[in-house]
Amino acid sequence: MSQCCINPSILSADFVNLEAELHRISNADAVHVDVMDNHFVPNLTLGLPVVQRIQAVSPVPLDAHLMISDADRWAPAYADAGVASVTFHAEAAIAPVKLARELRARGSKAGMALRPATPVEPYLDMLSELDMLLIMTVEPGFGGQSFLDIILPKIRRARAAIEGSGIGVAIQVDGGITEETIVRAAEAGANVFVAGSAVYGHQDPAEAIDRLRAAGQAASATKA
Repeated sequence: MSQCCINPSILSADFVNLEAELHRISNADAVHVDVMDNHFVPNLTLGLPVVQRIQAVSPVPLDAHLMISDADRWAPAYADAGVASVTFHAEAAIAPVKLARELRARGSKAGMALRPATPVEPYLDMLSELDMLLIMTVEPGFGGQSFLDIILPKIRRARAAIEGSGIGVAIQVDGGITEETIVRAAEAGANVFVAGSAVYGHQDPAEAIDRLRAAGQAASATKA
């Protein structure tokens, strides 16, 4: 399993001072950009023009999480914008394999997300088409929610399938990640962690990232 990566979510950042907020997390592995359209989820955040500006000023790569309808149509534009990793929801994609291949062809890593109630088993055969599998540990749409421990068995099943296939797919978890819950998620097999309020709610976001990374790495080492 690859190293523990911390991708802070700017959903918890100060949007008025977004460029400064990005530089406060320059020790992160990537910045998690939540794109919501008020259709797939009941919230509206930002779209492609803002992501393009974030891309221009961010000190770390962008990890775009598209919580949008009609992902087949809209997701490729984010890859064209130079976003390092683009994640679409399986529930919003008509042809997920085709879309994942298109994202890769346009230069981005391809990620696919699953809502808490969406089983992982129907998608295990397409793992080779993905760079990352995002398993939501809260219902998508809002920050500040509590981690759902009922998702841990799904993470374990996904990790077992990935290790059994020998394919280097990362498992990202998003929602309710703290210094406590990152341990349980890492022990279950996750290795990329999205944290919003746990980072931006801290007086020193960079220190919060270091603490989360240390906790995740320790849990992964114990599991190994």
